[in-house]
Order: sequence, then structure tokens, then C-alpha cells
Amino acid sequence: MTVAADRPMSHWISAFLEAQAAELDAATNTQLAYARDLDDFSGWLATRKQTFATVAQADVESYLIHCEAQGLAKSTRARRLSAIRQVFRFAFEEGWRDDNPAIQIKGPGKDRALPKTLDVSEVEALIAAARKPGRDQLRNTCLMELLYATGMRVTELVSLPVSAARGDPKMLLVKGKGGKERMVPLSPPARDAIAAWLVARDTAEAAARRAGKPASKFLFPSRGKDGHLTRHRFFGLIKEFAVSAGVSPSKVTPHTLRHAFATHLLANGADLRAIQTMLGHADVSTTEIYTHVLDERLRELVLSHHPLARDRDAG
Repeated sequence: MTVAADRPMSHWISAFLEAQAAELDAATNTQLAYARDLDDFSGWLATRKQTFATVAQADVESYLIHCEAQGLAKSTRARRLSAIRQVFRFAFEEGWRDDNPAIQIKGPGKDRALPKTLDVSEVEALIAAARKPGRDQLRNTCLMELLYATGMRVTELVSLPVSAARGDPKMLLVKGKGGKERMVPLSPPARDAIAAWLVARDTAEAAARRAGKPASKFLFPSRGKDGHLTRHRFFGLIKEFAVSAGVSPSKVTPHTLRHAFATHLLANGADLRAIQTMLGHADVSTTEIYTHVLDERLRELVLSHHPLARDRDAG
């Protein structure tokens, strides 16, 4: 093993994350999740006077048992094991270890919970709430129309470059996870919302430039450090729209709009492969969960409204 193997665990983590960012173009959120998971694992090892250089398979298994005892979800434990496997694979490739102590450990799997979604009337109410007159009416309308029309992830939405929206496009180029690009079609209401917002945005940007401020490359600019509207700010906005629309805020997140996009398309006969492409799913099995969502909604509809179902309940 090299001298690097004797360095603190924080060095292993930072070197691993830098390699992930450089080689795989890993998304910022993925990087942050890996960092949190590995920090927790290294802290647990430190209390047992172990390091990444000395840990064995039994230690990793004990850590996973510890995580389960804490009540962590299967998905969280699976992600932590994945992060541990990857940091040791990186260490093996760098010559810091001559084995991967996590390679033989079977993960806990993931709970396949059906995603929460919204019906069409709820989505329409949310978009109507975004359209209410106010200082940011055009921006809010554009955000909501785009989100529902394309099924984009919230990070993809708020970080859209303004260049992608120029020229009244019928398709939008979206940069997704791992830097992978995909094309998504735009509905007429979304195109109208983009056109109206661009006029207001460009006017505001021109005034900012006259005041000596740099031009923004983003469709939804902000003066914060990211240069664009943040995920957290949009999360807050969509909750405000829910309150205004009379929709339970607990049901509404940017991701439930993505689920609604997929579920409503499927309900209206869209091809599963086409939905997979538009959502940017690497595997169609991820998209197939929406068929289960649709089946569940149809089952609830029958149980709620079919006269024989009501008679059986009454009996």
C-alpha cells in the first residue's frame, strides 16, 4: 500500500469525491450525499479506533447493523453501502488497499413505495395560483408551466440556461444527471409562458447591466451565489402556490409535479419508452413504477365509486 493509505480518512473521502467529480461528472447533490454518508461511516470507525486502511468486511457489516438499529430506511442504508463500496474500489485502484472489504456484502434493497402524485384538477389549480397577479407572476407561471410540461427535475429546471429557451423552441434541451442531455417537447402554454417571461427577464437584465451588474446565463436568474433561483426557494414557492390553490401543501413538491407529468401522460396513452426518454431515466424499470401508480388509482376509483363495492362495504 502507498503512503497515502496512512493519511486521515478525510483525505480518502476528499480524494474520492474529486475523482468522482472529474471522471463521472457526478451531480452536486450526489456528491453531497456521498460526503455525508462517508463522514458518518468514518466517524463510526473512529469511535472503534479503526480507519479506512484497516477496516474489514465484518466491520462494514457491523456498521450497517448499526444503521438499521438507528431506524434508517432501506434506501438510505443501500445508498451508504454503495458509497462505501465505491470509496474502497477507488482505494483499491489507487493502490491504497489490496482489497475491497464491502464488495461481498449484499445490500438491504430498497422499499418500492409508489410515488405520490396529483390529479389534473390539482395541477391546474397550482398553475392558476402561480398565474395570480404579482411582481413575479410571469416567472412563476413560466416555472410551473415548464415543470408540468416537461417533467424536469427541480435542479434541471432552476438551472436552465437562457440560451435553451431562445427562438420559441418546440423542444427544450435539458442537461440531466451525470451531464446527460435529452430533448423534451414543450406544450403551447409552456411556450407562451417562456415568451412572456423572456421579455420581462431581459428587461430586468438590461437594467442590471446598466447598473454595472454582470449578465446572467440562466433563464431564472438570481443574485445569489448560484446565479439562479435555488431549489430551496422554488420548494418554498410551490408550497405557497399549494396554499393559495387550496391543495394540501403536504402533497405538493416539485417532484410530485414530475410524477404527475408521467402519470397523466401514461393515463392518456403515452408510450412508456417515450416517457422514460422525457424523464431521463437510464432504465425503463424506473419508469414502470408509474404503471403501478395508475393501477392503484384505478383500484381506488373502483372501490370508491362502483355500486357493488359500496354495497359490499355497507354489508
